[in-house]
Amino acid sequence: MDEEQLLFTLFSIVSIAFGGVIGSFINVCAYRLPEGRSVISPGSRCPKCASPIAWYDNIPVISWVLLRAKCRECGEWISWRYPLVEAITAGLGFLVFWRFGISVATPVYIILAASLVLVTIVDLTDWIIPNEVTLPGIPLSIGVALLAMWFPDSGIRVLGHFLPVFNALIGVIVGGASLYLLDKISLLLLKKRGMGMGDVKLLAMLGGFFGYPGVLMVVMVASVIGSIVGVIMITVAKKAPTVAPSETDDEDDEDMVALSGHYLPFGPYLCLGGLVVMFFGADIYDYYMAMVDLGM
Repeated sequence: MDEEQLLFTLFSIVSIAFGGVIGSFINVCAYRLPEGRSVISPGSRCPKCASPIAWYDNIPVISWVLLRAKCRECGEWISWRYPLVEAITAGLGFLVFWRFGISVATPVYIILAASLVLVTIVDLTDWIIPNEVTLPGIPLSIGVALLAMWFPDSGIRVLGHFLPVFNALIGVIVGGASLYLLDKISLLLLKKRGMGMGDVKLLAMLGGFFGYPGVLMVVMVASVIGSIVGVIMITVAKKAPTVAPSETDDEDDEDMVALSGHYLPFGPYLCLGGLVVMFFGADIYDYYMAMVDLGM
């Protein structure tokens, strides 16, 4: 194995481990943030018996396998969601390194990708997008754009014609304003919310990271995937057997109303759009600009 291959292998392992560790922290955040609890203190605990989890029982994925998915203290089942999240973020860590190599962009985008995983989990389970991610993420995206402007070889790419910081500011404005206006139009015409403010802040953050053309790509990808999934879910809901209200309790009635109304959180699709633009946005943008220059 030559030196280049050795470095690639070493940094691949580091990226996977870094992503997995962040994934472990994301599990804590996804569990505590919706409840308004601190993600720092106390340390990781079993959700069933509240016993502190030792460091050797908190190694991403590996500990879950070695413990056979059971708490060492109480023997209760540990949800498969925990190692799944850790595996996803570890995989994203490797993919980011594979895409951006040894550069400043790699740790930045690993953290961003993991943050989008956190938003997806919380939005799917609790129907909220945590401000703890989006509100700091907006100024942080501007800081990353400044970093890209000062260090052109950092690997960070804020799409657009202008300096990265200006593209980032335009992206924040366009991203936030577009969904905000869509929500107001929906309220005016349809008398119901079109988008939540969490979606507005999330897209503003993504606009800061990817710039003005990039944020439009995010919306396009999210809309296409969301439409496909929405049509599938609506079709399934229509084919599902109808249950009389008297045969269900109040909680089941609420679930039926939500399903019959076809309410779907949009945040996960925005996050997926953000990942697509992170990995392929620069290539798409360069291809489009090449076509424009050729007059096509």
